[in-house]
Amino acid sequence: MPVGPGDLAAALAVTAVAAGLQGTIGFGFALVCVPVLSVLDPALAPVPQLLLILPLTLAVAWRDRKEADLRAVPWVTAGRLPGAAIGLLLLASFDERTLGIAVAVTVLAGVALVSTGLQVPRNPGTSFTAGVLSGVMGLVASVGGPPLALLYRSARGATVRASLGVVFAIGVVISITARAAGGQMAGDDLRVALLLSPALVVGLWVGRRLAPRVEGALLRGAILAVSAAAGVLLLVRSL
Repeated sequence: MPVGPGDLAAALAVTAVAAGLQGTIGFGFALVCVPVLSVLDPALAPVPQLLLILPLTLAVAWRDRKEADLRAVPWVTAGRLPGAAIGLLLLASFDERTLGIAVAVTVLAGVALVSTGLQVPRNPGTSFTAGVLSGVMGLVASVGGPPLALLYRSARGATVRASLGVVFAIGVVISITARAAGGQMAGDDLRVALLLSPALVVGLWVGRRLAPRVEGALLRGAILAVSAAAGVLLLVRSL
């Protein structure tokens, strides 16, 4: 489907900002892009973001690769597989509005729990659970970041970015494969992703310069704030 010049310019700007956010705190690309671009033009989201986030996450993971903590990755990946299957089943069983509300409530509940000071240890059980939730939410709404970001919330910035980059890259491949197998992906999605791809370069450049300034309490606060904003935006969009 053709995208008008005005919509394309706005979509490029939003994509650049979202990519800069991901490059700074390790997640947030789909959280910004999906709700905003869905309102701008439903053809712009959510599937094109799945295609765009793969090269973005790989680039961020490679940039901070020396700080990666990958002990949780096998468990998260193991959880993403059944999560993607559950998400595919939900897509076939429920309408988009109902699923959007359910995902939004789940995100906000997780943010509320962590905001109370609850520490989420990274162990096989929590990693697997985060993987399942991320797999479901990523497939249903292309918003799979919050469960994983909350899992890594207490880590250093570079560790968050590198570790989430690897996890997201694996998860996105699973989600893309599941959507393609379920007939939930079209040629127009690829064309939109290609049109928006130059904005990723701009966002990566911005994120590279901002990342060293966002550490400690500022990083933890940013993770909670972005997750909460994502939940609210998705809830508003669904209602």
